[in-house]
Amino acid sequence: MLTTSDFKRGLVIKLDGAPCTILDVHFQSPSARGASTMVKTKYRNLLTAQVLEKTFRSGDKVEEADFERHKGQFLYADGDRGIFMDLETYEQFEMDAEAFGAIQPYLLDGTEVVLGLFQERLVSVDPPQVVELTVTDTPPVIKNATATAQTKEAILETGLTLQVPPYLEVGEKIKVDTRDCRFISRA
Repeated sequence: MLTTSDFKRGLVIKLDGAPCTILDVHFQSPSARGASTMVKTKYRNLLTAQVLEKTFRSGDKVEEADFERHKGQFLYADGDRGIFMDLETYEQFEMDAEAFGAIQPYLLDGTEVVLGLFQERLVSVDPPQVVELTVTDTPPVIKNATATAQTKEAILETGLTLQVPPYLEVGEKIKVDTRDCRFISRA
């Protein structure tokens, strides 16, 4: 059992029989005497992908989820579903279209990921924080267009569309942050 003092970002707890990962924790001190500290959490249900909020009292106990993280690899896309392999047991898992659609633009065949398993079932896949992708389509470079910072749209090899600096050309490899889908640098 975990108490609210153990709460931190990324911790997986069991709420209403489902594994939930904590996205944000905020401790709020009471203004009245004798009142207990409130712990406000924002969490994602890993089975339904819903983001919810819940407030606990300081000292409340919560069950830790039977959740395991394993090194894995993205093998291929089968239609709109993703096929992943556990690198320790070589067991293959299939991810449904809804959950796979959110991470698919960051994955190339063979990309190493972190698999989240709950009761021997795949419930989450964490792509690397930074991936290297090739620019397949972008408008041509415009020299001396302006003195201010500007960006242009680029389409990457996975179909991902994002804003990049104007000096990038087709065929260049770039680094992309998977947490907020933004350009970091040339690779």
